[in-house]
Amino acid sequence: MNKAQNFRGLHQRCFVIANAWDAGSARMLAGLGFPALATSSGAHAGTLGRKDGQVTREEALAHARAIVAAVEVPVSADFENCFADDPAKAAETVRLAAEVGLAGCSIEDAAKGTIYEFDLAVERVAAAARIKELVLTARCENFLRGKPDLDDTIKRLLAYEQAGADVLMAPGLPDLDSVRKVCAALSRPFNFMVGIKGKSFSVEELKAAGVKRISLATSLWRAAMSGLVEAAREVKDKGTFTYLDRSLPTPDLVKFFER
Repeated sequence: MNKAQNFRGLHQRCFVIANAWDAGSARMLAGLGFPALATSSGAHAGTLGRKDGQVTREEALAHARAIVAAVEVPVSADFENCFADDPAKAAETVRLAAEVGLAGCSIEDAAKGTIYEFDLAVERVAAAARIKELVLTARCENFLRGKPDLDDTIKRLLAYEQAGADVLMAPGLPDLDSVRKVCAALSRPFNFMVGIKGKSFSVEELKAAGVKRISLATSLWRAAMSGLVEAAREVKDKGTFTYLDRSLPTPDLVKFFER
């Protein structure tokens, strides 16, 4: 509860929440000074050699538990649609999230690429919001699921706010004007997701638009994996090792893991 309260308090100003993909990356990001961390369903799936959406609830909870145990800062989990269409079952996932020590979690209004019908989507958020032990983020997936309708997105976010969501989110908004319109319509904090090329903006721009929380989705994991692919290709294709000149020495890395 203390972490959840601390996490809630962070939303009084604009801050960046960094998405970790395992306990080690969590320790590093916390060590770099991020005040809160989040999981990423896509990055977690990638560590298992799978695509996003192919992780079970039990695996996601175990993953979240490991990250919570690794750091002192609040952790919020990306739990997709909370692994259920049914409102009561989605709420059960949120209850389990609180039990593993998470300070927050998210619930999406889509599954398998399909947006939930409006009334069901609202009912799911309302059921999840009855779990008061953590900060609930309700996500409208319109712009990621082939429905780039700003008016419907705002309508849904307002309904989720009224249903009890603590934070609202709409990944994939195309420009800062859309961000401003969404933030102006809401009375609760809005989370902007950085990570889409051409649709990501600076902290100062987002802060000026009214954003209270900025998450990084899979972008840090993708940056790390890009470095891996680049280095491995150099070794395989050129037989050289110049990537070593750009790499952190092991002693510098392990400092993040010292308690």
